[in-house]
Amino acid sequence: MIRSLIIFGALAGLAACDSSTTRAQTASSEPAPAASGPGKGKGYSHDPFPSTYHAYPGAPTLLRDVTIFDGEGGRFEHAALLFRDGKIVSIFADMSAAPGAGVTVIDGKGKYVTPGVIDIHSHLGDYPSPGVQANSDGNEMTGPVTAEVWAEHSVWPQDPGFGRALANGGVTTLQILPGSANLMGGRSVVLKNVYARTMQAMKFPGAPYGLKMACGENPKRVYGSKGRMPSTRMGNIAVDRQTWARAAEYKRRWDRYEEKGGEAPSRDLAMDTLRGVLEGEILVQNHCYRADEMAIVMDMAKEFGYHVSAFHHAVEAYKIADLLKANNTCAAVWADWYGFKMEAYDAVPENLAILDKEGACAMIHSDDANGIQRLNQEVAKARAAGIKVGMNISEEHAWTWLAINPAKALGIADKTGSLKPGKMADVVLWNGNPFSVYTRPEMVWVDGALMYDAKDPKRRPVSDFELGQPGEGDVK
Repeated sequence: MIRSLIIFGALAGLAACDSSTTRAQTASSEPAPAASGPGKGKGYSHDPFPSTYHAYPGAPTLLRDVTIFDGEGGRFEHAALLFRDGKIVSIFADMSAAPGAGVTVIDGKGKYVTPGVIDIHSHLGDYPSPGVQANSDGNEMTGPVTAEVWAEHSVWPQDPGFGRALANGGVTTLQILPGSANLMGGRSVVLKNVYARTMQAMKFPGAPYGLKMACGENPKRVYGSKGRMPSTRMGNIAVDRQTWARAAEYKRRWDRYEEKGGEAPSRDLAMDTLRGVLEGEILVQNHCYRADEMAIVMDMAKEFGYHVSAFHHAVEAYKIADLLKANNTCAAVWADWYGFKMEAYDAVPENLAILDKEGACAMIHSDDANGIQRLNQEVAKARAAGIKVGMNISEEHAWTWLAINPAKALGIADKTGSLKPGKMADVVLWNGNPFSVYTRPEMVWVDGALMYDAKDPKRRPVSDFELGQPGEGDVK
């Protein structure tokens, strides 16, 4: 009984917009407010595990006398930000804007406000803490093509990493991907970074699914060591192309059935995912390091009629910035993580800055449970590397690498990624310049709900797992 009260207390403190208002997340069996993908009118369900996300309750809030980076390259000094009903209302260049009745006013003198950080590459929940084999659920290493698996089916909502990313890194949205052992590792899922009992209650409403693909050393090493194909880079591409050829035929059968009726074709869960890619409703997120391989993958995409939304890691992306721009393909990179294997060797710290300067869509990403807690500092390093070689990169522009650019690559830029009126009020108040190593999030809102407050222990995310087990002396 006592443990139940403790858990409810943690949820109430987290969800409350004041001490009298609480609301727990809905269970997955409850009606969904919005589907998490487009779907079809006939045939099989394209979204059998719909989002049940509902925003926690929030209060109308005005952050006053702050420096604002709007996420799209705008900067406002001594300004004010108003949000209510979970949405951004307006940025006021004059900090003396009248808040109106019932608005919580927060004085932010000397502080900064940004959109919430978006991490396009995370494995939280699939490789949760503590990092033990029993919880290692990110790589289905039983075949080079496992497009039928979905990362969300491994997501453990109690992973303490979610709360760390929110409180330490200001991360409000993140994409959870399968690992990179396979050529086609399965579907990714986009989550809102809120405490919930189920993964469905974290799913970002309306966000497209992704297909995690990988090229290079990982697939050929994993399957070559088992005496299976692929064992070479040419084997990687051959298996990919054969699989896409099967997917194209599968799509033709289902398109014909959905148009003309008759007997439904046999279902293939892997082909369902690839058909979704060919339809444009599932976005390709491709692990790839070398420039030449990225170019080959973009040509393969043209052959089979799909589009690569983003290359991840992309250590050599700076070599093909023009090709990425021409193909409308983004690059999600690190600031200075390289050299840990041969394909990650030919790196330059100016990678992100060069991509941006050449007009390609570029962003930072973590791929790490610790790195996700300091993506603002990783951008600071990438910006400094560009400035050192003569590039003029403003702070407000660099924040696009954490906000609107990953939102574009995830297909959610119309909903989040900037502080434009009407978008989700995913907002971070930093206690200083967010590019300083001494700065931390002071308050974090998700859809206008205050989910973290450094000065209020009741508004600090704590999962059930972290509450521990009841002691022998506790009342049962």
